[in-house]
Order: sequence, then C-alpha cells, then structure tokens
Amino acid sequence: MLSKKEFDVLMAVLDTEGLSQRAIADKTGYSIGTVNKVVKDLDEKGFYNGKFITSKGLDALEPYRVKRAIFLAAGFGSRLVPITLNTPKPLVRVHGKRIIETLLDAVVKAGIPEIVLVRGYLGEQFEQLTHRYPNIKFVDNPMFNESNNISSAYCVRELFQNAYVLESDLLLRNDNLIRKYEYSSNFLGIPVEVTDDWFFRVDTNGVICEQGVGGKNCHQMVGISYWDAKDGAQLEKDLEEVYFSPGGKERYWEQTALHHKKENYKIQLRECSMEDIVEIDTFNELKKIDKIYDI
Repeated sequence: MLSKKEFDVLMAVLDTEGLSQRAIADKTGYSIGTVNKVVKDLDEKGFYNGKFITSKGLDALEPYRVKRAIFLAAGFGSRLVPITLNTPKPLVRVHGKRIIETLLDAVVKAGIPEIVLVRGYLGEQFEQLTHRYPNIKFVDNPMFNESNNISSAYCVRELFQNAYVLESDLLLRNDNLIRKYEYSSNFLGIPVEVTDDWFFRVDTNGVICEQGVGGKNCHQMVGISYWDAKDGAQLEKDLEEVYFSPGGKERYWEQTALHHKKENYKIQLRECSMEDIVEIDTFNELKKIDKIYDI
C-alpha cells in the first residue's frame, strides 16, 4: 500500500518523464526535502527510477484505479428556462459543444472504463451521446420529478465503489481534474472569501467537517466527487437509509455523507479553481459565456 505522499509523487510524474524534484514539489505542494525523501523511498522500492514510473510502480498504483464515472443527469434545469424546455441542461451546447461532453471527454481521456448516466427529464435525448461514447450505460430514474437528486443516487447506489460521481451540468475547462487514479474519497472545492452557494469547511487534516449554504472563508462545493471502495460500500447502505427516512426524498444525495451520516466518512477536500470549472446556473449566465444565446 502506498502512502499519500508516495501516491502524490507518482501522480505528479505519471505522464511526464524526467520531472525535476523542484517541479514535483510545485505540483504536489510538498517541500523539496519531502520530495527528495519520497523519491528516494520510491526508488528503493523499485517504483520510480528518477525518470519514469517502473512497471512495478504502475502495479502499485493499480489498487487506486478509478473503475467508473457516474453522471447524475435526471433534473429539469429550471433556472435555464427557456432553453431547457426542449433540451436537458447537460445537452445544452456552449460554443458548439454539449456541456456534458466536456466531462465525458475528460473521463475517456483518463481511461476510466465504465460510464453510467442516470437520466430522467427528456431522457431519450441522451441516446444521441452513444454515437460518440458507445460504452455509455443508461439508468432511468422514474422518481426524478417527485424527489431531489438523492433519487438518482439511490438508483445507482450499488455502483459507488471506486467511482467518480459527477453533476452533468458542469462546464469543465481543466480535464486534468478527472484522473485515472484516486487515493481516497474526495470532493472538489474552490477556495472563496464568500459564497451564497453550497460550501465546505475542512479540519486541519483537510477532511470536510461541515457543509452548508452561504459562508465566508471556505470552499465552494463543486459537484465532482470520488468514492473509494470502503466509502462506496458504506454509501450504498446510508443512501438507502436516508432516502427512506422522513423527508429523505427531498434531500440532496451529498448530504448523506457530508451531513446526515458524516460520522461514517472522512472525505478529503480536493482544491480546484474558478478557471477549472464553471456551473452555468441561469440563462443570463449562459448568454454571457456564449453570445449565440444573446439574441
């Protein structure tokens, strides 16, 4: 089993041969001294020879391979009316490309073998994605119009182990956020001084300890998360319990692990930036990004 520091260094050098220790430090956020020690340890184990990861190192990464990506795409997208009256929000085009395709392309690039999409509103329109992504599998959510997004997660609750879970209406600008390997369960968040959106607070170990709406000096929640085997199995049980609890169908699925059953998890924050990803919430925001809608 790799340590977190060993994993991070291997990820830093995964696709770049001969990376300097200074460059590794910049990519990982570790000090030069820490990188020097980790690189030495990896060399002694036969995982990294200072230029590239060895076959033994790739074998060491294998337990951390992401098995699937789950897309939650059942909602109506009411704040993007009128365009969503005839088109599901994830299929809306921005600069000629469907919003969801920015995520799907990143998943394919990362070599994630399985793609599952939970659909509801105008669900048949998602069939058009199979021309470009032939291995996509669809799961229909019959409750999408009667409950919150927890119903979509409930429909695929047995698939959360070693899986990304992605909101399908995010415009991804940095496809490196989707990775072939993940060390442990994590949620993406953007550091902000103030937000009126969903936010996280983290403890000194970088573990999410609070989730809420509207906060200062916190991390704005981004709808991309990863769940390792242990947490994915736990989430399958907890989603079912929360879903069938009083008022459970009105909850957001993320609240299961981050609020209602948070004692069962230690979810790491993974930082990203405003430049990496955009959530288009309203039609006015869409018009600002793509002038073709500003008519």
